Amino acid sequence: MNKNELIASVSEVTSLSKADAGRAVDAVLENITGALKSGDDVRLVGFGTFSVANRAASEGRNPQTGEKINIPASKQPKFKAGKGLKDAIN
Repeated sequence: MNKNELIASVSEVTSLSKADAGRAVDAVLENITGALKSGDDVRLVGFGTFSVANRAASEGRNPQTGEKINIPASKQPKFKAGKGLKDAIN
């Protein structure tokens, strides 16, 4: 399912117009992104938890030349599925 399909599905389930459903989906995604940027976790009970993990700097190799390269430290978004989501899938 892509974003347009998600918006269409939300529109059908909630009886909102596609434009309103699109704004609602965008608002949810923007709020999750904003919370992660500020260092907060987003916990949706029964669905899962969005969080940020710090990845330490490391040294890698260029696969074409074998030359050593430095990989800078970075922050990575993470998602851990909750029990409700796991149970719904299995």
